[in-house]
Amino acid sequence: MVHEWALAESIVLFLENNGFRKVKSLKIGLGILQSIDKEIFSFSLQELLREKGLSVEKLEIVDEGAELACHTCGFRWSLSPESMDEAIRESIHFVPESIHAFTKCPRCGSRDFSITQGRGVRIVEVLPG
Repeated sequence: MVHEWALAESIVLFLENNGFRKVKSLKIGLGILQSIDKEIFSFSLQELLREKGLSVEKLEIVDEGAELACHTCGFRWSLSPESMDEAIRESIHFVPESIHAFTKCPRCGSRDFSITQGRGVRIVEVLPG
């Protein structure tokens, strides 16, 4: 829960520091590589918003799939954490770059690739109220 709480706190600090006291709609993307517990994250976010006196009318939290891009051959592909065993998912949860030890480009076999989507937390949209 500490991880989700810290991530939620970052969102609240962003809203607070940018003058968003009332928000009509807030959409947040959670990268699936981070294995963030959506229920705990949502609970933490709502508690912190209430504590800071911020109001969000509509909160939408969406999963963002993992996409990778090979630097060697240019191939782009998607990755599903469900296809990995639990220990690997746990490693990637804490250090997304550790994916390079467990995955390689399906086309050329290179481990020289970037995670282009699917890690961390990002604010997709904020509509002021």
